[in-house]
Amino acid sequence: MALWKDQYGREQNTPDPAPEKTVATVASVDTPRTPAPAARPAAASDAKESVLAAGLTIEGKIEGSGNVRVAGNFKGDVHVQGNLTIEQGAKITGSVRANTVVIGGELEGNIDAATRVELLQTGVLNGDLKAGSLTVAAGSRMRGRAEFGWDEKGGK
Repeated sequence: MALWKDQYGREQNTPDPAPEKTVATVASVDTPRTPAPAARPAAASDAKESVLAAGLTIEGKIEGSGNVRVAGNFKGDVHVQGNLTIEQGAKITGSVRANTVVIGGELEGNIDAATRVELLQTGVLNGDLKAGSLTVAAGSRMRGRAEFGWDEKGGK
C-alpha cells in the first residue's frame, strides 16, 4: 500500500502497481573488455572496484585499498592494496604497486612487489618488474628487467 498525493493534492491510498523494470547498460562499443582472472582470492572479490573509463585522461596519484580498473589514460603512481587491471587500449605512465596486476593495455613504468602479474596477449610493459609470479601470454611485449619467484630476502 502506498500513500501519496495526486496532482490535485488529494491523498491516494491504493496498492502499489507492479514496479517497472529498468535495465541500465553501460558499455563502450569500441573498447573490448579484458577477461577477468580465473581465480581470485576471496578477499579481493569482496573489495570495491574503481573504474577509470575509456576516453578519460587523468593525472595524479591513486592510493588506498580496493581494486582499480583502468580503461583510459592515467599519468601517475598507482599504489593499492588490491588488484589493478589495465584494459586493452588503456595506458598508465608511472610506477605500480598492487597485489595482482593484469596488463591488457600499456604500462610505462615499474611494477614493484606484486604477488602476481599477468601480461595478456595485448599487454605491453615498458619497465622493470618485481613479482611473486609472472604469467605471459603469447603476443605480449615487455622491455625491462623481470624478477619473479623470489621471496623478499632474495632466496627461494
